[in-house]
Amino acid sequence: MNTTNKTRSPVTAWRSWVRYGSYVWTVLLLFVNSGCVTLSYSPSNMLTVPAHELPPEVLGRPRDDMQQISISRLRQRPPASYLLQAGDVLGVYIQDVLGQPEESPPVHFPENGNQPPALGFPVPIQEDGNIALPYLDPLKLAGQSLSEATESIKAAYISAQILPKGQENIIVTLIRRRTVRVQVIREESGGREGVAKRGTGQTIDLPAYENDVLHALNETGGLPGTDAKNEIYIIRGSFTEGRNQDEIIAQILSSKQPCDCPSPLPDDPSVTRIPIRFHSDELPQFTEEEIILKSGDIVYIPGRDAERFYTGGVLQGGEHVIPRDYDLDVLNAVSLARGQIGSGGTGIISLGGQGQSSTFNRSGGFAGKSASDLIVVRKLPCGNQLAIKVDLNRALTDPSHRILVQPGDTLILRYKIYEEAINAALSIFQVNFFLNSIGGN
Repeated sequence: MNTTNKTRSPVTAWRSWVRYGSYVWTVLLLFVNSGCVTLSYSPSNMLTVPAHELPPEVLGRPRDDMQQISISRLRQRPPASYLLQAGDVLGVYIQDVLGQPEESPPVHFPENGNQPPALGFPVPIQEDGNIALPYLDPLKLAGQSLSEATESIKAAYISAQILPKGQENIIVTLIRRRTVRVQVIREESGGREGVAKRGTGQTIDLPAYENDVLHALNETGGLPGTDAKNEIYIIRGSFTEGRNQDEIIAQILSSKQPCDCPSPLPDDPSVTRIPIRFHSDELPQFTEEEIILKSGDIVYIPGRDAERFYTGGVLQGGEHVIPRDYDLDVLNAVSLARGQIGSGGTGIISLGGQGQSSTFNRSGGFAGKSASDLIVVRKLPCGNQLAIKVDLNRALTDPSHRILVQPGDTLILRYKIYEEAINAALSIFQVNFFLNSIGGN
């Protein structure tokens, strides 16, 4: 009876543990070590770690898993009724006080057309929330609706015995709503990704109950485009607060030693950051009060520095832009760099050194093996680097080998030894076949 020995030999098990242990200690060294360690790599002798044996912290978080923030979180809740405050301008008509019976009340048409015409003489609500009317002491109307303000004015004139009860003819309307003046600064190019940033700035007046982030964005071009970062900043700090924050950050950066890991910079308490896209475990924590803008606030949309990856080896050397909102894995990146995956030229007679098929192969001849040994050189904290080994042939069917490309990665594509051997044999066969064809003619 034949039996299969499923137990590995001690030598095989020892070799596996040594190989796996070397990967683990390499990654731990790169993350834990805070000193100056320079790891040098060469194409012929490169210390690499297989992609499927790396922890998630090295591989990065997928962007496809991020969710869009609800647009309703960027605007304030519409009020049930308009409440008066300082800065509002009322239209007031009081027969025999502000206006005579034989005179029609003045009519005021709105400048922007977003509210109905108003009747009466213009009377502003002052900074203290009071209104000044003939024959009355200052009357406080702040916090009242138009109907409540009308009743307050009637009661005041009746109480002062200026108008008899039941014969008062008073009209109160809203001529102009109070506004909030804010600045919106956008660092967007307005074109394709990767072009130079072009800053624009506008000073806008937002009416009451429309003085929020969503309305400010709507007035200046909408949500941030793909050439801007996925975040919005509301800046409320004064000059002194900004100077103090600059001094704190400058002290942290100046005290940093060459071998120190970068320290997290403190958040500015006068700045509210609103991410437009976020991971589910990083739910943005800001209140409705924080997205309501006040006079002097600055809404800042920073531009996005184009995130790039670099290619070399069989791939044509160059730099390529990484998309902002979706993932780019190694297969996509190699294709973006015009490399062959799963088929292609021999790698020896191909012209241009780009892993593309030769002219002979494209015309229907023999096809060679494409390069499949990909090395991803990735930057890590504290200035270290890690070389990640990816088998493109396995990545076609195994998602654990299809890692995501991160900003600053360098992708070096190489041929394996057996691929070079097959390609060399096919090249010789092609040459002989070509010569025999000529001789036969």
